[in-house]
Amino acid sequence: MTSIVFLPVPPTLKEELLRSPFTQDGEAYPLEFQIDPEILLPLELDEEEAPLESTISLERILSGMLKVIAMDSQGIPLKEETPPHWIDYYRSFVLTVKPAIFNELSSASIVKAANGEYDMALEICQILLGLFPRSPGVLLNRALIMEQRAAGPEGDEGAQHAALGAYEEALSAEPVLSDTLFNAAFFYLRRRDYELARSCFTQYLLTGEDEDLPEDKKTEAERILKEMEEQGLEDQAYRDAYEAINQGDHETGLVRMRDFIERYPRVSNGWFLLGWALRMGGRYQDALEALQKAAELGDQSCDLSNEIAICQMELGNLKEARKELERALRKEGENIKIISNLGVLALKSGNTEEAQAFFRTILALDPHDSLAKHYLGDLS
Repeated sequence: MTSIVFLPVPPTLKEELLRSPFTQDGEAYPLEFQIDPEILLPLELDEEEAPLESTISLERILSGMLKVIAMDSQGIPLKEETPPHWIDYYRSFVLTVKPAIFNELSSASIVKAANGEYDMALEICQILLGLFPRSPGVLLNRALIMEQRAAGPEGDEGAQHAALGAYEEALSAEPVLSDTLFNAAFFYLRRRDYELARSCFTQYLLTGEDEDLPEDKKTEAERILKEMEEQGLEDQAYRDAYEAINQGDHETGLVRMRDFIERYPRVSNGWFLLGWALRMGGRYQDALEALQKAAELGDQSCDLSNEIAICQMELGNLKEARKELERALRKEGENIKIISNLGVLALKSGNTEEAQAFFRTILALDPHDSLAKHYLGDLS
């Protein structure tokens, strides 16, 4: 563990700054920074370390400043009061000493996310947001990382909600980036929130009036908007049904979804939502028939397989349920929801050892999964 200690300006610091050149366009320049002796400098130390002269270095001071800046950007209080002008001073200090820090940290966050180290990647993003408040590029990068985490083993409801909030913040940035609109559109599309997806794709295409958009992305956005229109996914009945079902009001969702299906009987999403609402209401046979209709119309999603499997389990068709879950698992091998239902299915089949293996797999992917802990506790 590390802690932050605030110290007066070390006598050698100004000399060290003036001795340390930085390179720009192939030429070395001396660093020039007006040291304010009235402002204490944060030093990051291991908790057992004493702030001796031998422990003080420019790198540790920079590390302390970055930590303080990140904490301030999140509203996290420090033991020592840090007035706003201190934060501004630390920010200027870091940017003077590390003029390339934006690219360095941005690259580091991308690498960490690619390796599945999401907490570290997001911590780096928070430092960048402290250095460059409300940076559109950083906000987009953070949203993409949260979306990656939500789609992976840590993709519980909390991760989904965090990703949603991150995209909302990225879309509120000034200016909103075209890449933010494009990525947010697909994020909402995967959530079946077609109204917001349509809005983002439409705004994305409008940015083409002011900047050159990649031709393949323009074509894809236009194709999806046309498909959404043809399938009636902007229909008010569909939006009302989705909202109602998502909030647990399956009865209202059923009424609005039947109205939609009467007008768009060949749209798989309508049958999926109908099946979802029926399953929530305990009408498993009717739900199964609606979900199978969605599959006939082209829906091959893991969500559909999972819903069908739940219905088959409730109807006692355990072999059919297993086929659906295994089909989904072949597509998404670390989908905790699918693995969890395989564990439940194993229990229903009387195979305790197999069930334990599935729940242990979940804990290997996410050590904090409460449902897996609950089942393993009951089985031990």
